[in-house]
Amino acid sequence: MHESRLANLLGATVLTLSDRMTAAAATAAGVSLSGTAALVVLAEFPGLGGTDLGHRIGLSQPATARMLDQLEARGLVERQGKQGRGVAVVLTEDGRDAAKRALDARQEVLVRALRSVADREALEPVLEQLLRGLHAEVRAGDLMCRLCDRPGCVAQRKTCPVGEAERRS
Repeated sequence: MHESRLANLLGATVLTLSDRMTAAAATAAGVSLSGTAALVVLAEFPGLGGTDLGHRIGLSQPATARMLDQLEARGLVERQGKQGRGVAVVLTEDGRDAAKRALDARQEVLVRALRSVADREALEPVLEQLLRGLHAEVRAGDLMCRLCDRPGCVAQRKTCPVGEAERRS
């Protein structure tokens, strides 16, 4: 297969899946895409400060503060006592529910897409290799996995390829 064709096929696949996955997750959570990413990250890492959360989802400190104000106004997060100079952010029950809905919607889009792949087992090592290579370039595992179902990634005693690459760097 010609390399530019393979790159083009990958690009169209990634873009289409990304558009469908992020739209479904944000719609299910009922908030912006960055708000959805924040909910998913906080579900896995409760008590992060705003600055750390912003780094994990790719937002500046002012943008993170505005997003947290919106999530707090909607009753999805709470800011708790100070941690040094920062404030810990945790999900409310409604926030946990929204994060779960987002992950479920994301999963549905991806599982539906995989149904058209005849040899899914052959795809897994290729995707692992691709993720390790991408991590070597961007070195931002938390950002890469901001909408991941982290427990699902390591189910059945598997190792997350991004986490593995992160530990080796």
